[in-house]
Amino acid sequence: MKKRIYKSMLLLALITILLTSFLITGFIYREFYIQMQQEIRNEALFISTGYNLIGQEVFFGLKEQENSSRITWVAIDGTVLFDNMVEAKNMENHRNRPEIADALNNGFGEAVHLSKTLGTQTFYRAVRLNDGTVLRVSATTNSVFKSVLGFIPYVALITLLVIMLTMIIANLLTKKIIFPLNNLNLENPLSNDVYDELSPLLSRMARQNEQIESQFKRLKEKQEEFNAITENISEGIIVLNNKGLILFINKSAASIFNVSTQDIINKHILTLDRSIPLQKAIETAMAGHLFENTFTISEDSFHLLVSPVKDDMVVKGVILFILDITEKQSAEKMRREFTANVSHELKTPLTSISGYAELMKSGMVQPEDIPEFANRIYNEARHLINLIDDVIRISRLDEKNIQLPFEEIDLLELATETVSRLSSLAQQKQIKLSVSGENAIVSGVRQILEEMIYNLCDNAIKYNYEKGTVDVSVRALSDNVVLTVADNGFGIPREHQSRVFERFYRIDKSHSRETGGTGLGLSIVKHSAEFHNAKVQLLSKPGKGTTITVTFRRNQ
Repeated sequence: MKKRIYKSMLLLALITILLTSFLITGFIYREFYIQMQQEIRNEALFISTGYNLIGQEVFFGLKEQENSSRITWVAIDGTVLFDNMVEAKNMENHRNRPEIADALNNGFGEAVHLSKTLGTQTFYRAVRLNDGTVLRVSATTNSVFKSVLGFIPYVALITLLVIMLTMIIANLLTKKIIFPLNNLNLENPLSNDVYDELSPLLSRMARQNEQIESQFKRLKEKQEEFNAITENISEGIIVLNNKGLILFINKSAASIFNVSTQDIINKHILTLDRSIPLQKAIETAMAGHLFENTFTISEDSFHLLVSPVKDDMVVKGVILFILDITEKQSAEKMRREFTANVSHELKTPLTSISGYAELMKSGMVQPEDIPEFANRIYNEARHLINLIDDVIRISRLDEKNIQLPFEEIDLLELATETVSRLSSLAQQKQIKLSVSGENAIVSGVRQILEEMIYNLCDNAIKYNYEKGTVDVSVRALSDNVVLTVADNGFGIPREHQSRVFERFYRIDKSHSRETGGTGLGLSIVKHSAEFHNAKVQLLSKPGKGTTITVTFRRNQ
């Protein structure tokens, strides 16, 4: 390995030096070649310009000056008239020289002559003068081959220095190769840069690591699945070890006991709640038995199911399932109260009807009193029918079991139609009914909206003074449509305002009986509004009247 590194680095360094040297030499030579040509052209231009201006006197000064360029003046027939380096009379005829011939024919000529013996090359530039004679300027420089030979000593010196540097670097790299062997990454063996002999061992280690990682990955996926299931269910789940310490608690359970899931881990279950039902549940489960009971936290009720986790009949832990049954119990309580109230409300008119009918049957009623008794029986029967109708309506609203379609309804038109049905009832108490506002479209079930408006106006009339007023208004806002029913009647005391929307709740039962109220009117209004996702707001002052506002969303 060490020898291979030495050879590779030395060879790479040698090739790099040679290639770089030749490239640099060639580039420098090319630039020098172009520069030399340009200088010869410029010099020929200057001398020819001088000759054309002052004549052959321009050559007299050139004879006495030291000049690196050779200047030759040739006649039209090729005879050399002047040369600044050699006696002109001793020179041969230049008529056939390429640069001279081109200058005589074309006005200028150029040529490059290479001397293989001296390793030099000469640049020639010939220019035809105004009188037909030819001026030639030439300059000699080393050829590219001689230039390269001149660089060889420097290249050899640089190569020697680089080889020495390469040997030092190779030695450092050898140490660097040995160092990883002492610091192998066993967690990721294939990432190690080591000898080939260790590759089979590292490959087997890599396969084992992959198997272990795969097993951990499957365990992690199962853990994530378990967390995803337990964290997104509404029931509380708590896992304990055999000492009662909390190993796991989901968000629902933490919310029930108002604790943090992280802070409560590895703490005893009784730190959550020390109620007797919970203590008894843990003791029973630790004894290996299933336990089921209910307990309360503040005003909320929960169903507790505790199951032991066994291994060969030995209890290893306990799982607690906690179900929030507050809403269920509230609904059950409401159903019981509703059933009791309905039974009571039905019993009262039935008892009256039965009593009046029994008196008439036994002949204890005078003939002239029979119409009055029949009228009472009729009124109680009407009250009974109205009560049954209201119970059916509110039951359907509770169950959302309404098959009527939604449609676009102008709330102002519907309010006007509904109020007109109550005009005779208002006239009996000389109450002034009015409808105002603007046309506003809402999406809803016409029959339900009509009952809601009817109940609001009916209540406003029944619980009002004689010669009072009931104002119904409809306003169209940017996002909402607002229905308002306001009266200047009896008003509702503050202590009753939070309960008037409850079923069968009456402020004055005797007055409700006189007016024929069932106690379900405002409850139907509330459920009708909820059915349309509307909000109901009540403002009332005793003796000054009541205002009930129903706000519908435009995009509903």
